[in-house]
Amino acid sequence: MPQEPGTASEPEATAAGLLDPLPNTLPPVEERAVMPAGFRAGSLIAGIKPSGRPDLGIVATLGEPAAAAAVFTRNAVVAAPIRVSQAHLNATEIGGGGRFGWADAIVATAGSANAATGAAGDADQTQICAFLAAALRSQTHRILALSTGVIGVRLPVASVCDGIARLVPQLAHADEALAAVAGAMMTTDTTIKLATTSLRLPGPDGAPIRVTVSGIAKGVGMIHPRMATMLSIVLTDAAAAPDTLYALLAPVAQRTWNQLSVDGDTSTNDTVFLLASGASGTRPVVTASPEAEELGRAIEAVARSLARQQAADGEGASTLITCQVSGAADDHDARAVARSVVSSSLLKAAVHGRDPNWGRVAGAAGNARLPDEELLEAAGLHHTEAMPRAGRGPEFDLEKLRIAIAGTMVFAGAPLPFDRAAVRKAMDAPEVLIRLDLGLGGGIGEAFGCDLTEQYVIENAEYTT
Repeated sequence: MPQEPGTASEPEATAAGLLDPLPNTLPPVEERAVMPAGFRAGSLIAGIKPSGRPDLGIVATLGEPAAAAAVFTRNAVVAAPIRVSQAHLNATEIGGGGRFGWADAIVATAGSANAATGAAGDADQTQICAFLAAALRSQTHRILALSTGVIGVRLPVASVCDGIARLVPQLAHADEALAAVAGAMMTTDTTIKLATTSLRLPGPDGAPIRVTVSGIAKGVGMIHPRMATMLSIVLTDAAAAPDTLYALLAPVAQRTWNQLSVDGDTSTNDTVFLLASGASGTRPVVTASPEAEELGRAIEAVARSLARQQAADGEGASTLITCQVSGAADDHDARAVARSVVSSSLLKAAVHGRDPNWGRVAGAAGNARLPDEELLEAAGLHHTEAMPRAGRGPEFDLEKLRIAIAGTMVFAGAPLPFDRAAVRKAMDAPEVLIRLDLGLGGGIGEAFGCDLTEQYVIENAEYTT
């Protein structure tokens, strides 16, 4: 994993005319799995993947149901596991709209997306959830589901249920067990994605108690900002109600996974689940409290790390592209510009060729558009402000725009002379930082992508064969 951009104290230009990297003020994250209290997990080979690799994973609670929140794909083609999970969340928390509720377990399968499979696919997914519920002595509506793989292929229910019967007795409260689930979710990923951080929240007597937030993720192709752009499970042993978890997860998703783009395609199965067991013994975190802010920062730190890991492992990728924007009218504008830059196929190709073509950056920035109204509201805008801004371009003034590529200023309202050979050499790295300042205000934002390579075309030309 490439090292993160530096943490300069100010995102303004230095005396030498450079744009410093934006500061990362989130808690530090380790790229490893740490099992929070109150959960158990495991994985094995159920026979879904033709490769014979692990393809079934389960995360379950150790006791009472966990509070759960979720964010799903915006694709109009919605896979069976999402429909079933939304129905189950809604059944456990009336009024949650399928976005939050309670859960005893998550079943994850890889090798078949179970998308566009009709009523039979929905029935398959429900049958699998019911089988796991029986094995755990739970109820069907307290089981959530994740699936990834080829669209239009139904799950082999008998094989999956046989795997569940073998796996449930092996579930363990162990870090390795959580990491194994991350491995079982992989399809075209080449590396496992793990992230963990910790914080302290007040216990019943006010004394601080250590809380863990740990996440796993998969997804390196068919990824573009429409939320969630992959599969992820984030676990914490903090105590919080389902609606509080959703209030924390929704804006975090907009700042992290919705700022991730590999290839411009949004999947049918994109899902993020956030579960809180409450097993740490802390006081319940309530919405809009200082404790909620701290827990939200920890969740965001884990989500940001996972998103960066996914971008770095994009299908066929050789380079992580990070775009950081300052000087926007507000953060929403900044994120829109950053997202447009990393999503540009022309820019991705230029980075692959180590070509410091700042025109690609400027063109992509000028082509930026804010997301739709629902996503702007999830990011924190009131609907009266989100509605008129949805789909519109950010405030932009080319004469005030400044661009730096790999640490060298290349544009400041007009082209700047620079050592092209030196910048090409600086771009020959695991990560390329593209830095923009719009000169219009205090808004900041970042986005993550990867270069576009010949290997990407090869992988996707042969995906189903």
